[in-house]
Amino acid sequence: MGSKGLSAFGGFSAAGDEGLGRAKPSPGAVRATFLALFLSMAPAWAAFLPGDRLADPAAEARAQALGREVRCMVCQGQSIEDSEADLARDLRRLIRERMEAGDSDVAIRSFLHVRYGDFVLLRPPLSVFTLILWSAPLLALIVGLSIIIGRRRRLATGPAPLTDEERAALERITRGS
Repeated sequence: MGSKGLSAFGGFSAAGDEGLGRAKPSPGAVRATFLALFLSMAPAWAAFLPGDRLADPAAEARAQALGREVRCMVCQGQSIEDSEADLARDLRRLIRERMEAGDSDVAIRSFLHVRYGDFVLLRPPLSVFTLILWSAPLLALIVGLSIIIGRRRRLATGPAPLTDEERAALERITRGS
């Protein structure tokens, strides 16, 4: 390798560290590493641009709390506060605009519910539909178990006894052979 050391491989040079055999990164490699780290964090910073935040910290906290109750329609398992999807960003912006217009939390929740339906709320309101939806697995389990138990009981009792007509027909068949 000679005096160049590892500089040909990744920008490291063997000079320094008093000959202990450890490679010292070149300034270019350090700058490239920090630039890569800085750029890799850009999507996280873009999730909340300064223009998306409210000036009042209490109002911003209220908007974030409300955003944690709204489902991201793209991610479906996350709230819009936890999502980086464009639709989530638009819904966060919409909530903040409605708050700046003076709407209450109930009015904003109602607006989103009317516009997007029950699915947009992480905790949908209790209704006949949601009761059916949540009780359907339990009802299916009960129906399935009752069918299994009914069939087992029928098999456990054995076949039904022969009627007089069936006995007479059986005797005719067995005598004929």
